[in-house]
Amino acid sequence: MRILQTNLLPAFLSIVALFLVQSNLSVFSVHAQTVPTSQAQINLSFSPVVKQTSPAVVNIFTKTLVKERAVPSLFNDPFFRKFFGNNLPGRERKRMGRSLGSGVIVRENGLIVTNHHVIDSATEIQVVLADRREFSAELVLSDKDTDLAILKIDTEGEKLPTLELMDSDTIDVGDLVLAIGNPFGVGQTVTSGIVSALARTQVGVADFQFFIQTDAAINPGNSGGALVTLDGKLLGINTAIFSSSRNGGSVGIGFAIPANMVRTVVHSAEEGRELVRAWPGIAGQDLNADLALGFGLNRPGGVVVSNVYPGGPADKAGIRGGDVILSVAGKEVINVESLRFRIATIPVGEKVELELWRGRKAKTVTYLASPAPETPKRNEQEIRGSNPLAGSVIANLSPALAEELHLGSLWEGVIVKNVARRSPAHRISLQPQDILLNVNGVKINRVSDVEKALNKKTKNWTLVISREGRKRTLELKR
Repeated sequence: MRILQTNLLPAFLSIVALFLVQSNLSVFSVHAQTVPTSQAQINLSFSPVVKQTSPAVVNIFTKTLVKERAVPSLFNDPFFRKFFGNNLPGRERKRMGRSLGSGVIVRENGLIVTNHHVIDSATEIQVVLADRREFSAELVLSDKDTDLAILKIDTEGEKLPTLELMDSDTIDVGDLVLAIGNPFGVGQTVTSGIVSALARTQVGVADFQFFIQTDAAINPGNSGGALVTLDGKLLGINTAIFSSSRNGGSVGIGFAIPANMVRTVVHSAEEGRELVRAWPGIAGQDLNADLALGFGLNRPGGVVVSNVYPGGPADKAGIRGGDVILSVAGKEVINVESLRFRIATIPVGEKVELELWRGRKAKTVTYLASPAPETPKRNEQEIRGSNPLAGSVIANLSPALAEELHLGSLWEGVIVKNVARRSPAHRISLQPQDILLNVNGVKINRVSDVEKALNKKTKNWTLVISREGRKRTLELKR
């Protein structure tokens, strides 16, 4: 479970949520909003939903090889750490680390969804079903950007209970939900609460942020478990909590990855292909209140387009700088993160309508969902020889590589991907994600330009780089 430290007070909403169940038990609708009028209605139970859904929620146990450095006690003294830092002398040792989490069976042939961080670096994955049967699991797909992973267990033809993925855009704040998982390893546990917020984009536990917030108690071990609605459908995968303590106890604020994002990852795993997401093809910023006033809109919300990638999907749709993107396929766009989420959940090759605001008028364009192109090819190279860049790995930037490295609209140039310790590049303080602009007067557009510049014999070097948007010049003399 991803734990986010905070000083927020617990949200005491679960008890109140019970009073929102509709009086007719047979309905169990996620949109039940009537208030109970009798003691009999107050005593209604979630038991039918739990019996329906809990068999599809599993426990996941992993083993991971952990490498540690055994440092002699003498060198643990602050005096030595001051001078040696993390490079203290010692012998490397290995141990087997263990962790736990939860998962959800989404296909009766044994396909299971969990969190990427639950199985990350695992050497062995064990799945325990609700009926206590154990299976070794195979990792089919793992995606750090969404914090989702797909496992497969061999059922030998047996059909397992599953949870159906719902359209997570149909949920409303205040709807009742249940969280099912294995908190603290105590065994399968069910907690109840409500959806307390939607479209949370400032959580910081995955690259695609558009989380469902709930006050149903979620704790370490719940990661990868199910957030279900009262009609027995999978609303999301529990992934993170806010916590005010180091032990990670729940304070009433948890987050789940919406089912609509889960669905795209499941489909990729089923088709046996690499996960490829649709790409917006624009750079932009959130439309705040001041900008909204200037654009003639009566409220903030949306994305102001500042740059469009030539020949990309947005360019082909007719979107241009200065447009405000208001919705995707009829779903409101709140900010840049929500735009990325909306686009990423559209199957590649599908057409949808985008609503724009241009020249103080609404406009609709057709967008063809397309992946970020890898143009030019990255041509990744390790620099060697007697030069200040030796020990670095460089590559041509492209929209695809920029997406992979989370660089936003840095679509062109040559990027430093890695720097080896104690190498010449490390000694001149070159860092990963630095952009090479100029080497000894040679303008750098491609990796081939760097190779040409390094082939020229010289005693003195002048490097111009861009780091976090700021230009830096390095003068190096022998």
